Amino acid sequence: MHTDNCPYISGDNHAGLCAASVSSSNKQLNAYDYLAGTPGNLDACNLVEVQFKNTRKAFFVNDNHLSLAKGDIVAVEASPGHDIGIVSLTGSLVRRQIEKAGFKNPPELRRIYRKARSLDIDKWHESRALEQDTMIQAREMARDLGLQMKIGDVEYQGDGQKAIFYYIADGRVDFRQLIRVLADAFRVRIEMRQIGARQEAGRIGGFGPCGRELCCATWITRFNSVSTTAARFQDIAPNPQKLAGQCAKLKCCLNYEVDQYIEAARKLPSREIELETKDATYYFFKADILSGMVSYSTDRRLATNLCTIPCERAFEIIRMNREGLQPEHIEREADFKPKASNDLLDEQSLTRFDQKAASSKKQNRGRKNRQNRRRN
Repeated sequence: MHTDNCPYISGDNHAGLCAASVSSSNKQLNAYDYLAGTPGNLDACNLVEVQFKNTRKAFFVNDNHLSLAKGDIVAVEASPGHDIGIVSLTGSLVRRQIEKAGFKNPPELRRIYRKARSLDIDKWHESRALEQDTMIQAREMARDLGLQMKIGDVEYQGDGQKAIFYYIADGRVDFRQLIRVLADAFRVRIEMRQIGARQEAGRIGGFGPCGRELCCATWITRFNSVSTTAARFQDIAPNPQKLAGQCAKLKCCLNYEVDQYIEAARKLPSREIELETKDATYYFFKADILSGMVSYSTDRRLATNLCTIPCERAFEIIRMNREGLQPEHIEREADFKPKASNDLLDEQSLTRFDQKAASSKKQNRGRKNRQNRRRN
């Protein structure tokens, strides 16, 4: 447990982990603070990372020298008023997060006012309770105005003075009339932010077909473009229903292993090269890229007489063909095995099933005799 003398968790599941590093307000985009608990870590940097609703994060200056830790609810400077967020990272790692986020002018960051009071938290919860109804009404207003946009999420500021409307649109949208309608209806300051489909999926959250939480909702902060080329390199069937994620875009995980597949594919023979043997001409059919096994067929378009060989054997035959030589078989002589006959009765005894039945009866008879001896 976390104690004053030992700031490290001693349980079986978290042995050696600092309690301040594993505690977190939310699971989305949580950064493990491996420097938590080290002497002078908090004094090395007065910047603090604060997380708001879903995946929105921001950095603030702790110029009041408050004693903050992960999970603390704080009131921060906003325009106008103040906002309420949860501390997600403190110490020297915050500077690394700022560099990763691409901020160039950290001195212009806003300030942390104080730790949130009970009145601040109550007002915060009241504002959060209005978000779902506000989003539904805003969608109806946008539809009535004929705007080609979808409002995917609404986030109220902690003090209830401002609301951020996140929307998706294929092109430019003139929402000036919508802002006036929303301001008259909700009596708050309106801010419109356009996001992409992947960002919307990250804000909403959910689970992928792998059974884990969506990557965009847990750790991805920058969305790289994903193309069908990544699926082609990995020999994945071009099925749109399987390749698309919950955002209706290509899954981000298609990019995770594509580099390894590209590197492994360079070690395979070209698909256009034919293998000439004395018994037949073999054409490339498919390849298991990571294992280095290549399958060849005697027909260009159909899986006829398929034979799977290592890529080393394929390169050996290609080298022999260039020298004007042809091996006896596509497989190595030591590995070559005659193909099994399709006749079920070929080289099989007609009484093979009778022999198995007799053996089974003998085993059952022996088992019964042993049971009878134990009873006697």
